[in-house]
Amino acid sequence: MNLRLALLGSFAMAAAMPAISQDTNVEGRVVKLEKEMRAVQREVFPSGAGKFLEPDIRAADPKTATTGASSSAVTDLLARVDTLESELAVLTGKVEQQGNSMRSVEMRLKSLEAAMNAQAASAVSAATPAAIVTPVSTKPATTVPSAAKPAPARTAAVAKIARPATGDAFDDGYNYGYRLWEAKFFPEAQITLDETVKKYSKHPRASYARNLLGRAWLDDKKPATAVKIFYDNYKSDPRGDRAPESLFFLGSALTDLGKSAEACEAFGELAKAYPDAVTARLAERLATGRSRAKCK
Repeated sequence: MNLRLALLGSFAMAAAMPAISQDTNVEGRVVKLEKEMRAVQREVFPSGAGKFLEPDIRAADPKTATTGASSSAVTDLLARVDTLESELAVLTGKVEQQGNSMRSVEMRLKSLEAAMNAQAASAVSAATPAAIVTPVSTKPATTVPSAAKPAPARTAAVAKIARPATGDAFDDGYNYGYRLWEAKFFPEAQITLDETVKKYSKHPRASYARNLLGRAWLDDKKPATAVKIFYDNYKSDPRGDRAPESLFFLGSALTDLGKSAEACEAFGELAKAYPDAVTARLAERLATGRSRAKCK
């Protein structure tokens, strides 16, 4: 209502001016306000797709306006102000909703991270030396992460995997790691992808490489290490192209570790944070993952 009072006040102050000049001044202010509304709408609805909220009542064509239509013009402007106020209320509600959702996600992530740290500590303390999961190296690996030297036959088989040489270092590293992973040479894929992620952590497609690195550890029957990689990929880049997949595989790795409750938490976060993904490319996987973890 403050906006309406301001407009009515401007009408009273300009009472001595010609009606046409008065209407033009108010019309300009309302048009400016509508432009600002559209800017807010573009911020709240960046994808567009018909989500812009247009005024229900529009200004009359200035060419057809007359001095005798001043009362009608004022009525139209007040109606437009009502519409703008209503739209602002809707947008404010959406912004508050998004803020609350982000805070909720952050709290759930912290809870999940605490559970992961506790799980890792428990696994290390309970495991025998032979069963301790090898963590991802903090330094670029130079050898296959295995205690034993690979057999000549394996070395020869790995050598047959073509190494891309397109000139794009990130793509070459990622695609070579993918070929190694696809051929089930998981330790070699881990080395290649780990090096690629460390060198090009800010690359637009780094989310792909981190997710595939997690899968290389998960498929190598090292779910504890995979959990950390998937969680880090989702947390560090929640808008990354493969963040939804990492959240799904995080749930899968937790299920492999016997942490069904935490797995269901991850699957629930996936459905909440990425509704489009879970109804499309991840729909079948999510249903299978929930069933395997016995989620309610």
